[in-house]
Amino acid sequence: MVKNNSQKFIETLNSRLLVFDGAMGTELYRRHVFTNRCFEELNLSEPSLISGVSCSYSDAGADVLTTNTFGANRIRLEKYGFADRLADINRAGARIAREVAGDDGEIFVAGSVGQFPIAGYSDSEIESFILEQVDSLWEGGVDFIIFETQLSRDAMRRCASAMFKRREISFVLSCAVVSGDESAAGESVSRLLSPFTDNDVAKPIAMGLNCGSGPDGLLQAAEIAIKVNPLPLIVQPNAGMPKTFDGRQIYYSSPEYAATYAMRLASLGVAAVGGCCGISPEHIKEIAKMIKPLAKARSTHSILQVAETEVVEQPESLLQDRSKFAWKLTKREWTTSVELVPPRGYDMESLIEKSKKLHRHGIDAINLPDGPRASSRVSSLVAAYKILQEAHIEPILHFCCRDKNLIGMQADLLGCAALGIRNLLFITGDPPKLGSYPNATGVFDTDSIGICSLQRRLNRGVDLGGQAIIPATNTVIGVGLDPTALDRKREIDRFKQKIDAGANFALTQPIFDHEALLNFLDAVGDCPIPVLAGIWPLASFRNAEFMHNEVPGVIVSESTMSRMEAVAKKSKEEQLAVGIEIAREMIAAVKERVNGVQVSAPFGKIEIALAVLE
Repeated sequence: MVKNNSQKFIETLNSRLLVFDGAMGTELYRRHVFTNRCFEELNLSEPSLISGVSCSYSDAGADVLTTNTFGANRIRLEKYGFADRLADINRAGARIAREVAGDDGEIFVAGSVGQFPIAGYSDSEIESFILEQVDSLWEGGVDFIIFETQLSRDAMRRCASAMFKRREISFVLSCAVVSGDESAAGESVSRLLSPFTDNDVAKPIAMGLNCGSGPDGLLQAAEIAIKVNPLPLIVQPNAGMPKTFDGRQIYYSSPEYAATYAMRLASLGVAAVGGCCGISPEHIKEIAKMIKPLAKARSTHSILQVAETEVVEQPESLLQDRSKFAWKLTKREWTTSVELVPPRGYDMESLIEKSKKLHRHGIDAINLPDGPRASSRVSSLVAAYKILQEAHIEPILHFCCRDKNLIGMQADLLGCAALGIRNLLFITGDPPKLGSYPNATGVFDTDSIGICSLQRRLNRGVDLGGQAIIPATNTVIGVGLDPTALDRKREIDRFKQKIDAGANFALTQPIFDHEALLNFLDAVGDCPIPVLAGIWPLASFRNAEFMHNEVPGVIVSESTMSRMEAVAKKSKEEQLAVGIEIAREMIAAVKERVNGVQVSAPFGKIEIALAVLE
């Protein structure tokens, strides 16, 4: 008897980010199968060819394989003379994908059902066409049905209505949009994906967007869809359309390009990403490299052992007594810090000299990123200690959850306490693929929420395993905040969880739109901890483009981009002057709502940061 892992798929879809496979037709064409053949019939005549495509997606890291049955319905098969073999073709397609996926439920199989030409057929005939394909796929062992590339709300309703008679079979409804916000029929995304309220239609387990006008177009559509439909959202863009540049037609959808948009979709809060026409195993491999570490990071918190019976938690020290920085936060005095990146080598003389100069100018603290953008530099912990000892200014050490397991992280937290490094900013971290070391792997035993809980536990004299730590640590717990997050609700929920986990202050991503930060703070309401605004003075228009397109979690507003573009052809000094002016305006606009700022020093030039602050 065929085993369908339907329930496990639903549970997995709702618990972690999944990667779907890419195009089948594109891969068959690349393998020299001409378009005048019936691709679906290859399930019977050349099963090893279809299996090879599915294996390439499985090897690339796909969590879901889609059957080669998009056009295996009676109407389309009749054109090739294969209508009488409909059941065999669909069962074979399901069986091939299932053999590649295995039966252990680690990889799932989606039964693909495409569009149905309806001209000349009654509703009851269309329903029978849908159900005979669905039944064959289910018999073949798929875990759920995905109705792909549906062109209108009526088409999706027709599928949902037919599935009302197969309510034991899980299914997904996925539609195509030709522009950022509407289908080929001119229907808006809001209309296409709003929930069905009819009593005679079955409820899908998820909604989807596929094909369309490429990654950028579906990102715009997803931003709308995720607000109007409460179900998990699956997004599978095609490779996009070529764009004209200097008289040439350029295809921008490289594997790296597709993976970058997959990251943006993940940040939006979609349940799964994959690909459609033109998206190959190479694309899926890059997407999986970026998405899977992020998926783990999003689904993990630290597991703290119950304290041993003889261990009693100690009262935490007063926040104001933990550091000079904390004292200013407690008194709600305006605080200033400058971000300096540790060097790639181990010579820290320049870093120390810059820190001394900043101290002389009255800066309160030095922010030290931990492996920024997944790069490898000298240990930030060592840099923090050197700054504290030699420049006599307090560091704020960014502590990343990406690179070590919980035991290693706890060891470093205790090390910070031993060295007198009191101010820590906990971040989950970027996936390693974003940096210069693509073969490195992310650990992600926990995320920023979990590590906050662990640090607060250490502040109370109890370690990860429930054993006593004497004396307790006295760490100031900081957390990151992204006011421009695409999924604002999730960001606010996580921010509140960080506060509950023990956060003492928050530091935002660089802001280039003061209204975004003010609106975010309004949405949070009465914020119980101080917030510091991240400020990045743009050095040039090119710098603005890089920040907007390449740095996760940073969105440069259209108005800021326009101002920087207006001086793009002027000198570097003139561009920098505009960047400093914008940064000063950001500080002035938010000063009444935040407790201080962290100003970055582009390219390590502290004079730029000082110009912003002075």
